[in-house]
This record gives sequence, structure tokens and C-alpha cells, in this order.
Amino acid sequence: MKTQVLYLLLFLFALPAMAQEEQRNYDKEKLQSAKVAFITQRLDLTPVQAEKFWPAYNQHNKEKRNLMREIDLLGRDAEKLNNEQAKAFLEKKFEVEQKILDLEKDFIKQITKIISPVQAIKLDDVNKDFARHIYRMQRSKKPE
Repeated sequence: MKTQVLYLLLFLFALPAMAQEEQRNYDKEKLQSAKVAFITQRLDLTPVQAEKFWPAYNQHNKEKRNLMREIDLLGRDAEKLNNEQAKAFLEKKFEVEQKILDLEKDFIKQITKIISPVQAIKLDDVNKDFARHIYRMQRSKKPE
């Protein structure tokens, strides 16, 4: 199974290299499939673990994205704020950041019932590795 996942991962990463240079769009489904394969392989998830892990992971990411969007919206006109408004903005920002921290804690509690604590610890690094890998692929495709 690991070999199949690795081949799938390599195939998915090779597809953008074969695409025409002027095509700047990316296929969200392909990117998501590559991410699933990458994380599954790196965390060495069993099929049983993966079946339970991915719905929890996707729900967590959706909730986290919504909270991050909330912070972005709060800071839109931050430079135009007076002192009182800035204090209120900071308080609200810290409240949302606390919600994100609480969300992370709950997520770790939830997934350590599905995957091992060691795999849970690796998850953050694996996510960063995937983002770096995609970034490097995009940089190498750009003409200089």
C-alpha cells in the first residue's frame, strides 16, 4: 500500500511539470489528492486510521480557516483606528487566537484517539513540508 501511495504521490506531483507553462491555474482536487497522499504516506496511516482521520482533519481545517479569515477581516483597516478602536481590535484578535488555540487542543485530543501521539506530533511538520514542497514546485516552474 505504501508503494501505491508513493507512486500516486509522484504521479500527482509530476502532472504540473508536464502541464503547459502558460497554465497558471491549479486544480484544487489534484492539490487536495496530493496532500492526502503526502500526509497519509508521511504519517504512515493505516487504512483504518485514514478513514477516521481525514474527516476530522478536514473539519478542523475548515473551522481553523474560518477563524483565520475572521482575524484577517478584523485587521483590514487597522491603520485607520484610533487608540480605543485599536484596543478593542487587539482584544478581539486575542479572543479569536484563543479560539484557534482551543480548537487545536480539541483537535489533538480527538485525533490521538485515532492516530498515535507520535503521528499527531509529526502532523504539523508534515503539513509544513507539503507546503514547502508545493512552493518549491511552483518556484521551479516560473520562468526567470
